[in-house]
Amino acid sequence: MTVRLKYACDLDKSVLNNNFDKRGWVPVNTDEDWNFYWATVQTVRTVFSVETGYRLSDDQVINHFPNHYELTRKDLMVKNIKRYRKDLEKEGNPLADKDDLGRYLYLDIIPVTFMLPADYNLFVEEFRKNPSSTWIMKPCGKARGIGIFLINRLSQLKKWSRDSRTNTFTAPSSKDTYVISKYIDNPMLIGGKKFDLRLYVLVTSFRPLKCYLYRPGFARFCTVKYNASVNELDNMFVHLTNVSIQKHGEEYNNIHGGKWSFHNMKVFIEGTRGKDIADKVADEINWLTVHALKATSGVMANDRHCFEVYGFDVIIDDTMKPWLIEVNASPSLTATTSSDRIMKYNLISDTINIVIPPGETPDVRWNKTPAKENYGNYDLLYDEELAQSDILSQDIKGRLGLGLGGSRGMKDRTSKATWK
Repeated sequence: MTVRLKYACDLDKSVLNNNFDKRGWVPVNTDEDWNFYWATVQTVRTVFSVETGYRLSDDQVINHFPNHYELTRKDLMVKNIKRYRKDLEKEGNPLADKDDLGRYLYLDIIPVTFMLPADYNLFVEEFRKNPSSTWIMKPCGKARGIGIFLINRLSQLKKWSRDSRTNTFTAPSSKDTYVISKYIDNPMLIGGKKFDLRLYVLVTSFRPLKCYLYRPGFARFCTVKYNASVNELDNMFVHLTNVSIQKHGEEYNNIHGGKWSFHNMKVFIEGTRGKDIADKVADEINWLTVHALKATSGVMANDRHCFEVYGFDVIIDDTMKPWLIEVNASPSLTATTSSDRIMKYNLISDTINIVIPPGETPDVRWNKTPAKENYGNYDLLYDEELAQSDILSQDIKGRLGLGLGGSRGMKDRTSKATWK
C-alpha cells in the first residue's frame, strides 16, 4: 500500500518533482503540515532558529542539518579538520602521526590552507619558504567558482587588499573572509586537461556517524588544456572545473557536459596505472571523506529530523594522491545532459529510500539502519555504531581466546560497518 506523504519543496527541479510524483506524494505549502521537506539552506536556518523556528514532530524530516556550514563553509571545514588532527595528536592517537618533515602520515587530506585576514602573517611565513609556489584564493561564503583567483607573488595579495600601504591584510569588505590554499599545480591530467571529482555523500546521522557514498559520482573537466605557466594564472578555463564557469568556454561540449562517470575514471586508472593503484585511490577518497565527517561530527547539531546530501570535491594529483578541496551543502540538481538528469533523479530516489523506507511514514525514533535492498546506488561508507559493536565483539572474543578465524573472518565482520 502506498503511503501518501505530504511534501514541501523550495526548489522547482524536475529531478525532485518527478520523484515526489512517482511516489504519489501530496504537495503542500511550507506553512502546512509536511512529512518531507526539501529546503534551501536559508529555510533551514529559519526552521531551526531560536526566534522564528518551530518544533518538528516525529513524522517530519528535512534535508539539511541546522549548522551544516561547519562542514560546507570553506574556512570552518579547514578549522574543524585542523582541530580534529590536533585533538588526536593530544590523545597520542597514531592516526595523527607525522613524518620527519612534520606532515601528517594518515590525515594529510587537505592542501596547506590559511584564513585571511586572521592568518595573514602565518601565510606570509609559509609563502617565503617557497616563494615560487602558487596559491588559490577563495571567498568562504560563495560557490560555483565566484570570486576565486590565483596568486604567485605577495604583491598581488597586497594590491588586491583594501589597504596595501600596511603590512596587514584587509579584505575589500569587512564581511569577506577568504581561505588561501597551496594550489595543487601537479594535478593528474587526462587528455592534457585538469579535472576534479564530484562525489555525493549522504549523512543520516553525525553521532553516531552514518554515511553513504553514491557510486555514480563524476569527473568534471576543464575545457582548455592544463598549463602551469604563470602567464595562464588568470585563465579560469585552465584552472577551475566548475561547470558554471566551463559552460561559457568555446570548447564546452553540450552533449557530455565535460563530465565523465566515476566508474569510467576508475577504469581509466586501472588501464593506465593498474588495479592496485585504482583501488588505492578509491580507498583514500573514502578515507578522507569519513575523516572530514568525523572532524565535524562533534560540533554538528545532530538533529534526528535531518539528513543531508553533500557534494564532496576532490582533486587527484599526479602522484595519485587525492585531496579534499571543499564540500557543498547544496550540490546542483540542474541537469546539464540527459545522463546527468537520469543520475540526479536516481540520486534523489535512492536518498529518499534510505531516509524513509519505502511504503513507510517518517519516524525519527527509528535507528536509521535501512535494509540493504534500499541502498540503490549507495554504498555504506561508515556506520560508527556497527563499527563500535564490531570492535567490542572482537575484543570479547579475543579475551575469551576464541580468535577471529583468521584475517578473512575479520574482513567479513568489519565489512558491515565500513567500506573496508
